[in-house]
Amino acid sequence: MRYDFGSDNTAGMAPAALQGLIAANEGYARAYGADDVTARAADQIRQRLDADAEVRFVFSGTAANSIALSMLAWPHEAVLAHHAAHICTDETGAPGFFGQGVGLVGLPGFSGKIELAALQAALDEPEVSHRQPAAALSLTQSTEYGTVYTEEELRHLIEPVKAKGYGVHMDGARLANAAAAGFDLTQIARLGVDILVFGGAKAGANCTEAIVMFDKSLARRIDNRLKQAGQTASKGRFLAGPFLGLLESKAWEDGGAHANLMAQRLAAGVSSNTSFALAHPVEANAVFVRMSPKAHQRLNDLGWACYRFDDGSVRFVCSWATREEVVDELLEAMRGL
Repeated sequence: MRYDFGSDNTAGMAPAALQGLIAANEGYARAYGADDVTARAADQIRQRLDADAEVRFVFSGTAANSIALSMLAWPHEAVLAHHAAHICTDETGAPGFFGQGVGLVGLPGFSGKIELAALQAALDEPEVSHRQPAAALSLTQSTEYGTVYTEEELRHLIEPVKAKGYGVHMDGARLANAAAAGFDLTQIARLGVDILVFGGAKAGANCTEAIVMFDKSLARRIDNRLKQAGQTASKGRFLAGPFLGLLESKAWEDGGAHANLMAQRLAAGVSSNTSFALAHPVEANAVFVRMSPKAHQRLNDLGWACYRFDDGSVRFVCSWATREEVVDELLEAMRGL
């Protein structure tokens, strides 16, 4: 089985990330994230966001999202999110686990974007003692369906949430792809996002993500929280080193741009040279194709890993490592189905 398009998690570490890891391994350094590598990587993130923020590096996106949400909602409260968001479909109740009972309310919306009317309806729900009231909104950029929120779309979603005094979290596992698609990272804090997960693994790092707290009050005792959650690395520089390599070399941006370009190449080929149809707009690094179960199985039998998503379409994900000739090979296989 080939894993070229199974997920952007199936690609290895980008060379710049590996070099950053090797560089971090030189000599001795202070433990538990108090080292220069970690400080420099955090500065690189702050520069891109043009914001003063507390930054911590953790082992996984699931932990990053769940710990972030536990800062925004009490155990008797809930977080609003798109029903296909990773926190709702792929984290095995981790937000509730880390949040000691925090609930999730899934909202509808085309192609992974929350529908404004549905959000407003959820915000207008009367508070009763028998269900968890909303306390925060979680947004995914780029979305699980490979679309990218515009600044205006985000503002319309965030403003009514902030007007209620609720918190806002952004899952940026594929933030590099959103940035490559034209999303201005410097607007995240200005739009009112309280806490961001700045993606590393899908951008070419190892299994590392950054929790970025724009609201510094959230950082009170954050190191105690991370330690208790098993997310404090004794050799913290090995979480930050790959980030530093990607960011200082601009490979974080370049990899996202390349992945998006490969997705556009694949989407164009599907539309013009196969009998299949695209299921969603292709704005980042994911391509969703309407394909029968029989055709999907045949493609798997030919060795191409691809995943059937919850709307029934088949997902192909490009990464920093995707090559043009492999995209063309996949298209040739699809034409033969």
